[in-house]
Amino acid sequence: MIINHPLLGPRDSAEFTYMGDAKLIDRPDWQSDTAARDFYEYGYLRDNPAGWHNELWFHEQGDRSWLVVTRNTVTHEISKVELARDVARARGRSK
Repeated sequence: MIINHPLLGPRDSAEFTYMGDAKLIDRPDWQSDTAARDFYEYGYLRDNPAGWHNELWFHEQGDRSWLVVTRNTVTHEISKVELARDVARARGRSK
């Protein structure tokens, strides 16, 4: 599988480590009244979709960047690759 890195161009997926659902970017508020439940769900409950899914990938054998890869889990087709930093900023999670 080839991942088209936004900065480095096409790279073999062997250079990357799959790190799970991209929803991990949206860390719960530790001060909320439901923080215990929210962190339990954040840490332990995961969707296992068949079809399009946003995933976190870490470029371990390269520039060590984090990517959000939109991939079809049935066909392994990749439709979009973004820097996780940019996704987090767009969601208001970072400066």
